[in-house]
Amino acid sequence: MRFSDFTHRLTALGALPVHRGRVVRVWLNGQALDTGTRRRSAGDFLPLALRDAIPALTSELDGLARVRSEHAGNDGSRLLVELADGQMVESVLLPRDGLCVSTQVGCAVGCRFCMTGKSGLIRQVTSMEILAQVVLARRQRAVKKVVFMGMGEPAHNLDNVLEAIDLLGTEGNIGHKNLVFSTVGDQRVFDALPKQRVKPALALSLHTTKADLREHLLPRAPKITPEALVELGEQYARDTDYPIQYQWTLLKGINDGDDELDAVVRLLKGKYGVLNVIPFNSLEGDDYQRPDVERIREIVRTLHGRGVLAKVRNSAGQDVDGGCGQLRARAVGAAQVVELRRKASSPTHANHRHADVARITL
Repeated sequence: MRFSDFTHRLTALGALPVHRGRVVRVWLNGQALDTGTRRRSAGDFLPLALRDAIPALTSELDGLARVRSEHAGNDGSRLLVELADGQMVESVLLPRDGLCVSTQVGCAVGCRFCMTGKSGLIRQVTSMEILAQVVLARRQRAVKKVVFMGMGEPAHNLDNVLEAIDLLGTEGNIGHKNLVFSTVGDQRVFDALPKQRVKPALALSLHTTKADLREHLLPRAPKITPEALVELGEQYARDTDYPIQYQWTLLKGINDGDDELDAVVRLLKGKYGVLNVIPFNSLEGDDYQRPDVERIREIVRTLHGRGVLAKVRNSAGQDVDGGCGQLRARAVGAAQVVELRRKASSPTHANHRHADVARITL
């Protein structure tokens, strides 16, 4: 469901713009749809046809997404969210009233160090499903900042993401600079964002100063050089008067060398931005490792000393093995095992039992 579909439903029930705005606001704040104002109850305010439809509308909205499981960690709780069709995404309750949401089920970019990228793209997440993640979180606690850094590449689902950002920055009562659009870099983003009513902050996945290495690490990202990406980011930062967040997943022996630090200084010194150094979230059996703690500290100290603002940002959920994509991967793997066991116990599938079990991939 897109937001436009929902508003058409409300209009058909006799809702005027003032009524539609009220219903959307209370939903985005995690409240009941018939919540009244300070001076008037919903019974005195909403049209009769809309009041009568509230239970059905509530059921439909609640069906968009539900929390399948919650995994509390030291840096916030990671939520495994099940959508209406059974597909799953992840949201993260971040410190200081922040929330990280997913914009796709899976991802087509295929970043080699990302669990989500290993699954490929399964489908887009609608604007209402994105907003539903915020609603679920607000039913637990306040949400004053939303970052679009969960599963998926927002640039590949641009219309739905921009619609969600617009609603959160208006009816959702979130400051525009507290909405953070994260992308590997896509010209469509730099064309679209300056034209929006709500202009979000921007986070750009840089990861290396070397164009060939970046193409290897982000195999299906747009072929844009780090220099060109930073130039586009700098223009947006100056136009919006808000710094760019450059993301750098730190991989031991890959992009943590002194040659990279020298190039980072040349690339980012004097730019209106901050470099978020994100130590790799080690996954069992993966090809990459995170640098030692002392090396991470040395990198940040070196960059600071040479005029580049850098901060360490650990991927949320590491202490509960819940880095981005891991919860979904485990849930999908468990579901596959259950299904294959069901088939194996069925006489119809007895002849295929060994072949099916051999194909299990967790």
